[in-house]
Amino acid sequence: MNSELILRGRIVSATLDIPDGVVAVDGGLVAFAGPASAFPGVLPVDASPGRILLPGLVDLHCHGAYGSDFSDGSIDGAMRAVRYLHSRGTTTLLASLVTGKPSDLVRHLGMLKELTDQGLIAGSHLEGPFLSGQQCGAHDPALLLDPDTDVVARLLAAAGPSLASMTLAAELPDAKDVLDLLAARGIIPSLGHTASDHTTAAAFLARAASGLSSAVVPAGRTRPTVTHLFNAMPPLHHRSPGPVSASLSAARAGKAVVELIADGVHLAPETVKLVFDLIGADNIALVTDAMAATGLDDGQYRLGSLSVTVSQGVARVNGTGAIAGGTSTLLDVVRTTVAAGVSLRDAVTSASAVPASVLGLAEKAGDLRAGMPADCLVLDQDLNLVRVLRKGAWADAPR
Repeated sequence: MNSELILRGRIVSATLDIPDGVVAVDGGLVAFAGPASAFPGVLPVDASPGRILLPGLVDLHCHGAYGSDFSDGSIDGAMRAVRYLHSRGTTTLLASLVTGKPSDLVRHLGMLKELTDQGLIAGSHLEGPFLSGQQCGAHDPALLLDPDTDVVARLLAAAGPSLASMTLAAELPDAKDVLDLLAARGIIPSLGHTASDHTTAAAFLARAASGLSSAVVPAGRTRPTVTHLFNAMPPLHHRSPGPVSASLSAARAGKAVVELIADGVHLAPETVKLVFDLIGADNIALVTDAMAATGLDDGQYRLGSLSVTVSQGVARVNGTGAIAGGTSTLLDVVRTTVAAGVSLRDAVTSASAVPASVLGLAEKAGDLRAGMPADCLVLDQDLNLVRVLRKGAWADAPR
């Protein structure tokens, strides 16, 4: 076998766990991924074991990095953030926008469509503006709106097929109409920033799953998501279980995927381990909710219209103290998840294959299989990043 690049080490993915494996790359694609003993070629002298090889990671929920917020509306800043994230192992991502004025969202979605068309991101995610005022977190309450299909039509016109997901509060008036419009277009409705009860949340997720399965514009997406489970929703209570119980039940049945921000800030490690034990890695998408401070030092930043202080890596809205997204990369989240007691294979599955499947990209991202784009992380034995391969080329951080 003639290959442009040969990597050797322990391969860990949703489908593989090979102690001594080889990933061979040719023409930007994986030419071989399997045991070194089965490699149909000559291994070069420097292709020695001792590394860990993972598929490129896939983030469904990310607001920016490296000093740039996708809600800034700057294409240069957005490209800098994306290239930094690529270089840190997130080879596929949705660019998330926080709540803003509809006119601003239209403009920002148009900018993100350009990045999608260039293949730099997998699409956009709207987190708002149809969110609960009681559970708005780091979203400007003055900019929240009740669900409005006319507003959604404007957003869809700007984004086209690049809009992949939208977070909604299930209990708001006319939320069902917006849900139906999104699902019919193959856009993932995501339950989040909600004060709904169990029944309302369960009905939302069931309706979303049904709508996606019969989408007029199918995109290979079959499961709704839950935006950062536990965060920005009522806690699980034994007499009022709320959206948490509905989300866990739907995910356990394979009818939804729950996001977990397992960065050591948003969730306790015991909570992360419990969710993996209860519903399994195949129903969880690890996400970052990363904001502009990701990759940079503590200091003053912005998230949409709000000012944010980052101290010891924790971002909080000035004035309210609400957590304002994360500052970890998705590889950081994988490491934190493993430290919580989850197996490396399960953590990798939830950070690669599951989110890729949610996006309808199971054949293009999130795994190491012959014929797929060569997105591969090279780690040392302590899960420290050595280098990142994206589409067969080494991804370097922006300068």
